[in-house]
Amino acid sequence: MKHFLLLFIFGISFSQNQSDAYYIDVQGFRGNVFKHTPEVSHLATGHPDGFLVSINKKSSGKKEWQQVYGYPDYGISFQAIEFKNNYLGKNYAIGLHYNFYFLKRHLLFRVSQGIGFTTNPYDKETNNKNNAFGSKFLDNNYILLQYQKQNLIGPIGFQTGFMLTHFSNARFKAPNSGINSYSFNFGLNYNFDKDKTIIKDSLPNTKSYAEKIKYNLAFRTGISEAPVVGIGQRQFYHIGLYADKRFNRKSAIQLGTDMFFSRYLKDYIQFSSVAFPNKEPVDPTTDYKRIGVFVGHELFINKLSIETQFGYYVYKPFKYDIDIYQRLTLKYYINKNIFTGIGLKTHKAKAEAAELTLGIRL
Repeated sequence: MKHFLLLFIFGISFSQNQSDAYYIDVQGFRGNVFKHTPEVSHLATGHPDGFLVSINKKSSGKKEWQQVYGYPDYGISFQAIEFKNNYLGKNYAIGLHYNFYFLKRHLLFRVSQGIGFTTNPYDKETNNKNNAFGSKFLDNNYILLQYQKQNLIGPIGFQTGFMLTHFSNARFKAPNSGINSYSFNFGLNYNFDKDKTIIKDSLPNTKSYAEKIKYNLAFRTGISEAPVVGIGQRQFYHIGLYADKRFNRKSAIQLGTDMFFSRYLKDYIQFSSVAFPNKEPVDPTTDYKRIGVFVGHELFINKLSIETQFGYYVYKPFKYDIDIYQRLTLKYYINKNIFTGIGLKTHKAKAEAAELTLGIRL
């Protein structure tokens, strides 16, 4: 559901600026799997390779945010990767991205969020060594850092650099160790409008964006499963109460608290109370609820913003995972007081939940 929401948001953005120009790029890549946990050592045996095809829409500065962020591109891409490992098979993904430029538009930084598909997920009987992907459909994120040169020979240019990509199902279904890979890539681009007009208007003073302290209520939900195959998927409910202070055009800081009602933990507590007799005993009546406090930052782009939060559990009776958590959320403001979003809650490199958010800011 969250991926369709993201596609819808970007679809609106594309339809609003039909006069903007486009370019495409086609790239090949080859790299390695990063052993982020010992559990994936048997999966990091080959050198993954594949290709990436992207359609990029240029911004001209018609909107104020485009000028503030240096006339970024936004677009859609398709990725295919062969992991060169019998247990993993091949993955495919489609994602939506922003390209940000530096060093006279020769240094490109891209961030992408999308949905993936794997050809060889975990199966208890036929593929029980694949503890990375417990489902066919996955989350996919990747970032690019590249040198790019457009219009080198007519409309044709090139780009080269590095890519980091991540596939997992965000604990939607166990197992879910996930796979992170890094690679070197090289490709060509084709520019459909090399003489694009850039609008450079004067921008309003950034102080005009400063606001008084605002108060937020965020309700987050979704489905997740304990890290035990077959234990069952359960709904979760996360409630966030926080204050934020916006200082300028781009940034606000946050301080708040989270309450977590993750029902999969009830099942995991019951399981742990009988499944691990040689470990410290677990009381099956242990409270599964958790409370955390966090600090955060929100980066405003246009109606979209990127929210980053770092939290610490002050109440966590069941000793499971570490006491520090992180959250990365892509938010969309329906109006100035109501927002929605999709996000990922993690404990370091381990995903716990993909969250669908609805909130108010007053």
